[in-house]
Amino acid sequence: MTYATVMVSLAVDQPNEARLQVAGELAERFEAAIIGVAAAQFAPPLYFTDGAAAQRLIDEGETSVKKRLAELETQFRGATRNRGGHVEWRGAIDFPARHILEQARCADIIVGGGRSPAFSDAFALASSKDLVMQAGRPVLVVPDGVNWLDLRSALVAWKDTPEARRAVADALPLLRKAKEVTVVEIVERDDDRSAVMTDVTDVVAWLARQRVTATARVSEAGQGVTAAAQLEKVAGDVGAGLIVAGAYGHSRFREMILGGVTQYLINQSARCVLLSH
Repeated sequence: MTYATVMVSLAVDQPNEARLQVAGELAERFEAAIIGVAAAQFAPPLYFTDGAAAQRLIDEGETSVKKRLAELETQFRGATRNRGGHVEWRGAIDFPARHILEQARCADIIVGGGRSPAFSDAFALASSKDLVMQAGRPVLVVPDGVNWLDLRSALVAWKDTPEARRAVADALPLLRKAKEVTVVEIVERDDDRSAVMTDVTDVVAWLARQRVTATARVSEAGQGVTAAAQLEKVAGDVGAGLIVAGAYGHSRFREMILGGVTQYLINQSARCVLLSH
């Protein structure tokens, strides 16, 4: 298994340097094609207007969107000029999430940004939350402060669920390139620690058969410590530059409500995070 096509989701009027850097590194590491994708939609004003004035306003708005998308394309092509392999751009005047989710069919992995605002502008930004929960592809969330893909140490946040199993399988190309891999499960209050260690050990053995050497670890969150905080502590202990985790949603209404750990990994982690749903 490898990544033959890396897709990078870019945002209008948002920092894109970190995700471009990491997407370019991925394309180089795996000799993959790289596709830049972005979209924006003119956001009409709240006040009422009609007739010629309305049409003029729409025309001016769409011209502005086209200009910003052209600037994004220039930035993308400049960042990928020396990366080698096939380079492609797919921009559109559309709602960003809808356009990018449609293009996800041709990607093996999608690189997006982290730390999205709580109420993001659906006319200009496809949130990583939407991509993770709906794309059907692994999403590598890259915080703005990251300037390279650090694979010296990777942490697999294990939980015996379909989402976690899918995430580990999706991350195999990256885990094979990591120097150190740790598989950890955060023990919850009523968990049997020995049973949890057996589960984690099974994952380590499976990884070994996939040519990934890993170590098993079980960690308990202290009194008043959330699972997300404990996971961050373990990531710091092992010096993880990458966290691999399943993404969990608690709402049947388009998975709009994320689990606490998933929400933390998308919006607050300072590390690259590969998520699969």
